[in-house]
Amino acid sequence: MSRSTSVFIIMGVSGTGKNTIGELLSKKLDIPFFDGDDFHPEVNIQKMRSGTPLTDTDRLEWLLALNQLAKEHNTKGAVIACSALKASYRDILKEGMGENLKFIYLQGTFELVRSRMEKRSGHFMPIHLLKSQFQTLEPPKDAITVSIKDNPERIMAFILDKIKN
Repeated sequence: MSRSTSVFIIMGVSGTGKNTIGELLSKKLDIPFFDGDDFHPEVNIQKMRSGTPLTDTDRLEWLLALNQLAKEHNTKGAVIACSALKASYRDILKEGMGENLKFIYLQGTFELVRSRMEKRSGHFMPIHLLKSQFQTLEPPKDAITVSIKDNPERIMAFILDKIKN
C-alpha cells in the first residue's frame, strides 16, 4: 500500500492491541508509529502504576502533547496509539487537524480484554484499572470500528480495506 499522509489514532481501552495494530499499520502505510503512553508525564505513569485512575485534568497535558505530535505529522502521516476514551479527549486530539486525523477503534468486551491483559507482562497498567477504563469509554461514532476477536492479520486487512474505501 502506498504511503499515507493521514494521521491515524488507534484507540480503545488498555489491552486491546493498540501498539500491535499500530505498528503493523505504520509498516503497511510506510509512516511512523508512536506509542501515546510514551508521552505521558511521569506523574501520570506513577499514578497508574499505583492503581489510581487518571482524571481529565491528569490527561490534559498528555492529550495536548499528542495533538502537537499529530500536527507535526499532519502532512507526512503517522499512527499514534492512544486510548482516546472520551469524545472530549478525541476533540482535543482533532484540534487543528481538519479531516486529516482518523480514529480506528479497537473494540472488545471486558472479559476478552481482561483475559488478554492477564497474559501480558511488563506493562504499567494494572488489570484492576481496566474496569475504570470501560466506565470512562464513550465509543466513537466517527471511527473505523474493528472487533479485536480476530487475529492481527485479519484486523489489519479489515482496517486497510476501510482506509482504501
